[in-house]
Amino acid sequence: MATLGFLRRDFEVFAIEGFSARMTKIYEHIRPRLVRLGIELAPELSRKLHVEFFPHVAKHMRRTVNPPDETWVAFGPSARGYKRYAYLALCISGAGIHARAIVKSEADKRPEMARLVKSKSAELGKAFRGARIQQYQKWDGRTLPDSSAAGADFFDGLGDALAKKTGGIDVGFGWPVRDALKVDRAEVLDAYRELEPLYRVIRSVV
Repeated sequence: MATLGFLRRDFEVFAIEGFSARMTKIYEHIRPRLVRLGIELAPELSRKLHVEFFPHVAKHMRRTVNPPDETWVAFGPSARGYKRYAYLALCISGAGIHARAIVKSEADKRPEMARLVKSKSAELGKAFRGARIQQYQKWDGRTLPDSSAAGADFFDGLGDALAKKTGGIDVGFGWPVRDALKVDRAEVLDAYRELEPLYRVIRSVV
């Protein structure tokens, strides 16, 4: 199976100072690869999880804050957008590659998702079979987050996070740069398969 095709220079882009300079290199080196990966991986992901996915590449808007620490292609249930839904994402940062399940604070029906995750926390803990998972909420973008055991307590905490007024969840599996240069598509798809039990729960609230 082919690798994702990222080069070491792609990860070094995120060390560039300044919004314009960094975004120029993101659009030059990284975004074209993400567009291709989105088109190629969406149907494979749909077949593997038996759910239809539509790819959406991140659009970073100029703000008065620091330039982005990562960029991504999101896989969501609608062709019109993804931030109002639970979605999967393939992200690249200076720390590596990340396969994640995400619910943003602007997503619809977060309280309902929160209650469902909490009610199914024991089931989810069993489904993840002791896997260790990383939380990306408010991470620094420079080093991979520490991993936690994906047990019932973990998912109960995710439900609490979703229930907050501006809450959300962002969890998944990451490969540091040295591994990200060699990771292949089968490994990435397997990571999403690991996240499938959680994704099915949060996606079921429509």
